[in-house]
Amino acid sequence: MKWENWLSIDWQQVLGISLSAIGFYVGLMLFTRLMGLRSFSKLSSHDFAMTVGIGSILASTVLSDKPSLLQGLFAVAVLFLIQGVISIIRRKIKPLKALIDNQAIILMAHGEYLEDNLKEANLSTSDVQEVLRKNGIKAKTEVFAVIMETTGDMSVIKSNDVEPDWSLFDDIRDSELLLGASKNSKSQV
Repeated sequence: MKWENWLSIDWQQVLGISLSAIGFYVGLMLFTRLMGLRSFSKLSSHDFAMTVGIGSILASTVLSDKPSLLQGLFAVAVLFLIQGVISIIRRKIKPLKALIDNQAIILMAHGEYLEDNLKEANLSTSDVQEVLRKNGIKAKTEVFAVIMETTGDMSVIKSNDVEPDWSLFDDIRDSELLLGASKNSKSQV
């Protein structure tokens, strides 16, 4: 590799990159307005995959002449269309939702690690401990639940005296572990 090629750019490249970036940006804004707020959310694994795919198409379209701007925009339009169809399927056909989405899983309930669930999620207790520290948890007894969401993010729910709204947990695998421990702790009082 010649160093002068690695550090150089000419005015035609600057113009091409600038026009491609502007065109792609305008196209993304248009697609986002047409498809709605979910476009770049990270609510599910397929949303995350779409965001990564768009980033890849953006990079290759803006930084090279192949694919062309129109090819890149068409590819992104197809991704938006696929996301829209999958979103409709997830909302309208419940049995297919289970096939499309990952299911949230409880990693910790009432201060106790759920080893089988940690193993299934390919996590260690130290992974959960890091999340607990980031959420200001000083003792395991402060934790009602740690849930790995469908996106891979972890939610930390603190214990308090408020009776939980159990409907918030009905789409989580092993949610009965939260209910059972809560009832047991109340009956011991």
